[in-house]
Amino acid sequence: MLRKIRITLAAIMMTLVTLLFLDVSGTLHRWLAWTASIQFLPALLALNTVVLVALVALTLVFGRIYCSIICPLGILQDIISWLCGKRRKNRFCYSPARQWLRYGLLGVLAVAFALGVHSLVALFAPYSSYGRMVTHLLLPLYQWCNNLLAGIAAHYQSYAFYDVDVWMKGLPTLIIAAVTLAVVAVLAWRGGRTYCNTLCPVGTLLSLLARFSWLKVRFDAEKCRQCGLCSKNCKASCIDFKNHRVDYTRCVVCGNCLGKCNFNALHYCTPVKEKEKAQETSPQEPKARNQEHDTARRAFLLGTVIAGTELALAQTGKKLDGGLAQLEDKQPPRRTTPVLPPGALSARHFATRCTACQLCVAKCPNGVLRPGTDMLTLMQPVMSFERGACRPECNVCSQVCPSDAITPISVEDKSATQIGHAVWVSKNCVVLTDEVSCGNCARHCPAGAIEMVPRDPQDDTSPMVPAVNESRCIGCGMCEYVCPARPFSAIYVEGHETHKTV
Repeated sequence: MLRKIRITLAAIMMTLVTLLFLDVSGTLHRWLAWTASIQFLPALLALNTVVLVALVALTLVFGRIYCSIICPLGILQDIISWLCGKRRKNRFCYSPARQWLRYGLLGVLAVAFALGVHSLVALFAPYSSYGRMVTHLLLPLYQWCNNLLAGIAAHYQSYAFYDVDVWMKGLPTLIIAAVTLAVVAVLAWRGGRTYCNTLCPVGTLLSLLARFSWLKVRFDAEKCRQCGLCSKNCKASCIDFKNHRVDYTRCVVCGNCLGKCNFNALHYCTPVKEKEKAQETSPQEPKARNQEHDTARRAFLLGTVIAGTELALAQTGKKLDGGLAQLEDKQPPRRTTPVLPPGALSARHFATRCTACQLCVAKCPNGVLRPGTDMLTLMQPVMSFERGACRPECNVCSQVCPSDAITPISVEDKSATQIGHAVWVSKNCVVLTDEVSCGNCARHCPAGAIEMVPRDPQDDTSPMVPAVNESRCIGCGMCEYVCPARPFSAIYVEGHETHKTV
């Protein structure tokens, strides 16, 4: 019963988290944003006390069920390991924990985070790793299937689906996502939970608490026949059946061992229940039925508490979609300071909170956000305006960010937040290079920060060129996006280290 409930809840969580990243309609985050907010690292960086207390309490009561039911990368490892188990039965064995590697890596990541090398932390973070895999590997396939359905529907004069742009958001992050998937898949195929119990920093942190959990998988030494089936089916390799010991720092409470024991020698129970079972002299039939009933009740309690916790942490958001007509691709300018989305507050705040999970990149309806390439903030999103502009009425990224790297911001506040300012580059402007009148930047500026003025103030017949009022510009990038100059826009946005209100 415990295993069945675990599989059911894990399947539900995996489906919901994946749909949150894959949603092309931009509507599901209203109901599914909470699945990202209850992940451990985003909650820790966001200082989300409610979530952190709930996860700590779950671990102290039930053990590391977070890794089996809530963490999508942990669930992915289980799926890969299960597929391998179709070919090779009883393939695991007990192995001592590699403590030097687990805690050594955790220490290195803690030092890297303190020194500002956040890309190294994001590289190993489980939720972030899974988000990058979905965004850069699975999402394009999902979008192509969507476009195929849109084409079929259009043939029958139906508009149930609509085309979406499929584009590579960042080559370095794509490579990292592919390599991470390969490493996780190989380790899970060969050793089950090797990545989870050796390289994952969240798993290592939770292991410090799991050893003190109230409910644990415990041995009844008198009933054990040393058959070894529990160890051979433990994907965490944490059951030493010869000495009747379980390494609770690595046990993820999957329930596989309970179902494989033919002598009822393993129980998921409290210390009191363990003592009662040790005092039993004979496995009578009525007592066996009572034990099964107790296991079912504990499993039901486990599922109820987890489901209730997830629902209690649910959050909602708003969706405002929109976009302009697609223009020909152009090259991004070299910005001295990256442009960060409204709600990021400052470059320092954003860098220390962002987990590089790519959720905002996947959800941005205007194609403005993409992974950065700077080594210190590698994979953390930055803004670029070749495919669209940051429309003032859209605040999707602030609604879906689980770590508060992009703090929630209202549409009204966003319209008054200056994230950068426009810079005019005269050598690229078609007014001067092609001797034509333009004014696209001034016509489309939502803040009214650009006006067309004579190039020569003393000559009213001279070409009209843009003049930027930096005090009114909010850095939305509309001017850069609609500029017809190619390959580089004649006007671009330079970011600000600290955002301010205009």
